[in-house]
Amino acid sequence: MSNPRNGDTKPPCLPRNGLVKIPTQPNGLGSASITKGTPAVKNRLCQPSSVPAILSPALAHRSDLPIPSLTSPLSLATLAGVSSPPSASLVGLNTSEGSEQPSPERLPGSPSERQLAVDEKILNRLFWYFSACEKCVLAQVCKAWRRVLYQPKFWVGLTPVLHTKELYNILPGGEKEFVSLQGFAVRGFDGFCLVGVSDLDICEFIDNYPLSKKGVKSMSLKRSTITDAGLEVMLEQMQGVVRLELSGCNDFTEAGLWSSLNARITALSVSDCINVADDAIAAISQLLPNLTELNLQAYHVTDTALAYFTAKQGYTTHTLRLNSCWEITNHGVVNMVHSLPNLSVLSLSGCSKVTDDGVELVAENLRKLRSLDLSWCPRITDMALEYIACDLHKLEELVLDRCVRITDTGLSYLSTMSSLRSLYLRWCCQVQDFGLKHLLSMGSLRLLSLAGCPLLTTTGLSGLVQLQELEELELTNCPGATPELFKYFSQHLPCCMVIE
Repeated sequence: MSNPRNGDTKPPCLPRNGLVKIPTQPNGLGSASITKGTPAVKNRLCQPSSVPAILSPALAHRSDLPIPSLTSPLSLATLAGVSSPPSASLVGLNTSEGSEQPSPERLPGSPSERQLAVDEKILNRLFWYFSACEKCVLAQVCKAWRRVLYQPKFWVGLTPVLHTKELYNILPGGEKEFVSLQGFAVRGFDGFCLVGVSDLDICEFIDNYPLSKKGVKSMSLKRSTITDAGLEVMLEQMQGVVRLELSGCNDFTEAGLWSSLNARITALSVSDCINVADDAIAAISQLLPNLTELNLQAYHVTDTALAYFTAKQGYTTHTLRLNSCWEITNHGVVNMVHSLPNLSVLSLSGCSKVTDDGVELVAENLRKLRSLDLSWCPRITDMALEYIACDLHKLEELVLDRCVRITDTGLSYLSTMSSLRSLYLRWCCQVQDFGLKHLLSMGSLRLLSLAGCPLLTTTGLSGLVQLQELEELELTNCPGATPELFKYFSQHLPCCMVIE
């Protein structure tokens, strides 16, 4: 993330994957990323901040004070009378002892102005309105601001992302020294994402992070070389971990899962790990009786694996995401709906062998579903949507991206669903204007995505202004979305964020 430029009042925009990259720090702590939310909130985070006017009226009307805009992190620094140096750390974990930060007494301006700039009551309210990146900048202004911002309440729900090369300082003699993680501990981070780490890196992390033994609740390892031994040591030492993610880790085996998984784990995500197959699901089902959420992306998992779940998991598991499990067929769906009858969130995204019959089984047996993802299922037709509309009366979110056989007839079935709040129809290439007319009666819709639908025209899209409760409308790569249409939406759907 680049530092804000003078006069630039637009806050930094998050990348599409939801990660905020923070530049390397001068104090040797390495760079980090902080992730929060999902791509769906990306555009909201790009909107100008709306900071309330909680400064005193006297200060707000002083023309001699440099207050360009409070939407930029550096604006508050200007208010305090200091500027972050170009090389200032954005993470602000441990400022160097030699770095001199201004004290309240040295700030320019009258005593009352200096006192206002460091008033903790005001700062505690004001800092809630800034993003994670902005808070990292603001923490560099002075010790008083850092003291306020380092309270754990400002960092709840954020996950630091540390790459292996950022975990070490290179000493003058060429030796490597593990970085200090004290700044993370002060802010109370209870979850980390480590990228590209080895067994040794994980052991060093455990030894150097003060909260690792009991305080870390969530661990994510991505593109790492962790082995069965490393996985076993990590879960044995970090007794607080209840959420575990393994992504792109190809050096552990199913035997490692059998030896390391602990009953305290309630959420597990395994994706793009080449050694994961049916036996891994057997380990999960036997060793994780309290599992509430399972996210699985594995090319070698078959229908047999979905019969391994026990009655205990049938009671506790409410979220199952099977992404790009190419070998899963309708037979696997049969096993799944009988093993996990209490699911409220189900994804079969990329399970390309599932057909309308599989969706019928889901609709008839999983009546508690609130979210269903059938994206990239090319065999799904309008008939599947009829099953969904007839039986899933509690469904609030339906994802049909790249279901290329969906037509206007299918949308007519969905129009009867009074509970549906989010509908994704990205790249449904057969949807036409007539189909949109069916959606106009769905007063419950809050989010509608029509990105990449090539047959929709400006005339058909303009009718969506009848959905006055709509909060988000995505029209990316939609040929019928013209500048005139966006202007029309801004006038008639003022409360709706239209994504171009």
